[in-house]
Amino acid sequence: MREQAKHDEIRKGIRPLPKLSDRSRSFPETASEYCDWGETQGGRNGHPWGHDHADKRRRHLKWWQEKLKLSILADLDGILPRVECALRGLIKKGRAGKTVSNYAEALAAFCDWCVDRGYLENDPLRRLGKFDTTPRDARRPLTPAEITKLLAASPPWRQLLYETALSSGLRANELRSLTVAHLSVERGGLYLEAAWTKDRRAGFQPLPADLVARLAAAAKGRKTSDPLLQVPAHPHRYVYADLKAAGVPKRLPGLGKVDFHALRVTFATLLMESGASAKECQALMRHSTMQMTLDRYVKARPERLQAAAETVWSEMRKPAGARQRNRQTERTA
Repeated sequence: MREQAKHDEIRKGIRPLPKLSDRSRSFPETASEYCDWGETQGGRNGHPWGHDHADKRRRHLKWWQEKLKLSILADLDGILPRVECALRGLIKKGRAGKTVSNYAEALAAFCDWCVDRGYLENDPLRRLGKFDTTPRDARRPLTPAEITKLLAASPPWRQLLYETALSSGLRANELRSLTVAHLSVERGGLYLEAAWTKDRRAGFQPLPADLVARLAAAAKGRKTSDPLLQVPAHPHRYVYADLKAAGVPKRLPGLGKVDFHALRVTFATLLMESGASAKECQALMRHSTMQMTLDRYVKARPERLQAAAETVWSEMRKPAGARQRNRQTERTA
């Protein structure tokens, strides 16, 4: 009855004619076309995908092709149970929820794109559920004392990399994309390009004057197209080694772990502790919402919570007259 009603609506012009699908198209060739499109205009506001995102999409679609033996688009018919089984297999192997979600999103986004292009009539994964992407280990911010130890234990090139990350909150791929030309001594910071920032927006990131001077000194005599910093392919491994050399624990019970991305968490937390407003923190972190900055990146340190509790207790224990005099003093100050 439902199908008959649909046909009647199409005949009467109420519902548009369905797109002609091309289910005989090669899956590998269509996946390649999709990735080519993404690398040209598939990102936010028509920008191309970032390099890392594009690389992951190609790898994930290749994995799906081999895992499910996808030769043509017609092989996607009724694929949902097999996709869910493959994703459960990744979970059983210990893959993080975010990783599993990335695999699922790659194929789901490809199917959506095929429907938009008219290559598929219906999305075979429209009922695919979401996955819990909560990190297993929260990231903790480094304390000022731990930062001092980490920098002292690091070779000069990594010290400069860590200081730039800690002073800007830039992600590893963004730091990797910086060239000498992006450093501005006059403005005191770094120019950011929409082509490689995660939010796909150009911008400018201010840096401490001392750090700008040392970056300029390190870049002296080099081409403007040369990388500004040495950023290894797997920066986490170097962070772990330097933490060990510095005697700084990688993990603390109840607080989380330290990896390279934790330097961004440290930047956000130190910003707030320094007295910057929530709006200033959001702007410097380049987040679209303040909630993202405050909920995911700014952390409350146990020692500061303890100090706050002690302050409240001290205020409570003061005689009423002393509290009144303090309030009067604050009003006249």
